Amino acid sequence: MTRNSRNQRSPEAEAYRKLYKTKRWAELRWSVLTRDGFTCQRCGKLEAKTSNLVADHKSPHKGDLALFWDAGNIECLCRACHTGHKQSIERGGRGRPIFGTDGWPID
Repeated sequence: MTRNSRNQRSPEAEAYRKLYKTKRWAELRWSVLTRDGFTCQRCGKLEAKTSNLVADHKSPHKGDLALFWDAGNIECLCRACHTGHKQSIERGGRGRPIFGTDGWPID
């Protein structure tokens, strides 16, 4: 099966993707999720199922190891905020509106 060129990663990205499989990343991710109280820092949703949470780099690291491992550059996001709003912005879009747990738009 051939990958769509839009979804292919650069050789640099392939190199740092391995970092997400390390014990060090798992420990850092867990420390960020607990620090943020398992709560999405965008919409405020408390999520008990940790597989639905993403430890997201606020500023894209693009292979910069200091930025990658900086806990201050990482925040807890729910999967919906990460895959919708955040990734849309990183791809050059305007992002999607985010709604808080009260149903009102945020931002």
